[in-house]
Amino acid sequence: MGTAAGGAGSGPRYVQIADDLVQQIRAGVLKAGDMVPSESELVDRYGVSGGTIRKAMVEVRASGLVETRHGKGSIVKNRPPVRHRSSDRFRRSLRQGGQAAYLAESAQSGATAKVSVLYIGPMDAPEDAAERLGVPAGTQVLARRRLYFRNGTPVETASSYLPWDVVKEIPELFAENPGGGGIYARLEDHGHEFAEFVETLQARPASKSEASELALSPGAPVVHLIREARTTAGRVVEVCDTLMAADQFVFQYRIPADD
Repeated sequence: MGTAAGGAGSGPRYVQIADDLVQQIRAGVLKAGDMVPSESELVDRYGVSGGTIRKAMVEVRASGLVETRHGKGSIVKNRPPVRHRSSDRFRRSLRQGGQAAYLAESAQSGATAKVSVLYIGPMDAPEDAAERLGVPAGTQVLARRRLYFRNGTPVETASSYLPWDVVKEIPELFAENPGGGGIYARLEDHGHEFAEFVETLQARPASKSEASELALSPGAPVVHLIREARTTAGRVVEVCDTLMAADQFVFQYRIPADD
């Protein structure tokens, strides 16, 4: 199997081997919970040196599909299927139907979703969030930090920052469960009608702490997304700083072709 697959494609031999192993994982030849063959087994299978195999395994670990356990080798991770993250997820009809964006998406894909609230309370606004909210850095804001799970696996962290003068009159925003439709529904209930959501995305390797929080291999790819929720009055009433396991999301956007 390794000879046929490994001989295909182009590029350095270790890249070909890494591609072969990744394809075996994605095709289910190596299943969740299976140990990746040892270095000596891979040396025999592919007819290369140990150094080449070690380079290949660096590439395989970077895919986010395996994790390395000290003294045991590499194991295929139990990662749930990819779900779409669509530009439709903030439709007002969903909020009015009592569905927050994450839970609505998970339900549509047949997944079991869970949200763990890590912190809700006052915080000095981080510099980037403060700039987007139009307040001086260090201004008190309401912070809501969450960890999202899909089928028991952590896939996303999100920290929302909301202006204190907006939230102080909305007690639901200080609760773990702000009610049907989430915080956006509560904001609209209090007259903050949304005009648009602006998102900025950047793909990058996870830091050590980020990888630990999302149960990823060190250096695994993540998507850093920052969202501004803008009202019809032109004010940004929430900045959401989100980090997602890149292998868990496909982004789909609708872009109008007319003015």
